[in-house]
Amino acid sequence: MTKILICGSSGKMGKAVFEAAERDENVQILCGVDAFPKNELSFTEYKSFDEVKEIPDVVVDFSHPVNLDSLIDFCTKNTIPAVICTTGYSQEEIEKIHKLSESVPVFYSGNMSLGVNLLIELSKKATAVFGSAFDIEIVEKHHNQKIDAPSGTALMIADAISTVMDEEPQYVYDRHSYRAKRKQNEIGIHAVRGGTIVGEHSVIFAGNDEVLTITHQAQSKSLFATGAVSAAKFVCGKEPKMYNMSDMLA
Repeated sequence: MTKILICGSSGKMGKAVFEAAERDENVQILCGVDAFPKNELSFTEYKSFDEVKEIPDVVVDFSHPVNLDSLIDFCTKNTIPAVICTTGYSQEEIEKIHKLSESVPVFYSGNMSLGVNLLIELSKKATAVFGSAFDIEIVEKHHNQKIDAPSGTALMIADAISTVMDEEPQYVYDRHSYRAKRKQNEIGIHAVRGGTIVGEHSVIFAGNDEVLTITHQAQSKSLFATGAVSAAKFVCGKEPKMYNMSDMLA
């Protein structure tokens, strides 16, 4: 039985993780941490990690970058693995996550969907085949409550594509302010925010007289929660290092 602490337990994704755990007989939600606990679910919620009395097997984090330092302190002090699903981290914060993985196992992914990770692999393959003959643009769409832009998934896709490009890429986020002819090594990244869109990511390969578009649409948040629960079970018992979806699917 894998006992999970949910960081961000009263948020939409926290509740989705609870529901995913309820469907898995090998998982139990031990407790939660949320700055604004609603106490609507069948486990104890604490306002901070300092108040937590239980010792879980793993922490699943769907919260906000502001919680990173306290999460790191809790996991380091108690030698607890972490599944970090929060997005919007700065480069300095990402370096902290990598530092944490030196002492405990850390599963870190900007997207917990199997479909998105397949999109990434297909995009890398297309980039390798097309080379510099096709321009690459990434368009991501999310609901109007999402704070960070572009999404962590869009950046994850761009970073993966970059590994197979012939030339070091330049990410371009706003062509309104960037008034210049498009360069071959550019990757355009565009964010759309509106309504209740759960998540959609498209990678556009535009060549001469032909366009290939690879798209993934998330229909509900439950697929991300299910992936996080699977990651929690996977990372327990592993040696300290950084893990991602590719490791779990190998």
